[in-house]
Amino acid sequence: MARSEEPQLYLVTPPAFDPGPFAEDLARVLDAEPVACLRLSLATRDEDTILRAADTVREVAHARDVATVIETHVVLAERLGLDGVHLTDGARSVRAARKALGTDAIIGAFCGTSRHDGMNAGEIGADYASFGPVTTGVLGDGRVADRGLFAWWSEMIELPVVAEGGLTEEAIRDLAPVTDFFAIGEEIWTDDDPAAALARLAAAMRAD
Repeated sequence: MARSEEPQLYLVTPPAFDPGPFAEDLARVLDAEPVACLRLSLATRDEDTILRAADTVREVAHARDVATVIETHVVLAERLGLDGVHLTDGARSVRAARKALGTDAIIGAFCGTSRHDGMNAGEIGADYASFGPVTTGVLGDGRVADRGLFAWWSEMIELPVVAEGGLTEEAIRDLAPVTDFFAIGEEIWTDDDPAAALARLAAAMRAD
């Protein structure tokens, strides 16, 4: 995942879904807007459920040349034919993941609100650092990754930066000049028309 002149969309799956119907929803969403990457982010630890979900999203995403990563499960990324892994523990697992998956894999690190964790993750091999939530009202410790963090990062650090968690149209418009990717998931999947919801957020991302 590389930087571009304007932000790109990074899609995150719901924490649970029925693979059959979801394949249709996912296809419509991916056809609605250009998406740079898709993250399989499931709440379950049941391997069979993960395998079936991964098969579904990989087929739909790769048919559209969308890179696909899995959250946390390093050992499953290669086995499932995915493009990499998204780690949720800051810089702690980056080195081991890079060693396990090789130089070509996408490895991302969610760093909460910690600039220090993000820099460490980049230094030891992460392809991007993700920060969030960007607004209050999202489950967590109450801390928010504010605009100042993203502005500093985009000016000082070459590693691509991802904003995620609590993304509203207003927050997206505010962060678009200082963010490389917006990771959008629950913001659209709870909508009756996820593709239309994504289109609205993408329009905010591109607004001057």
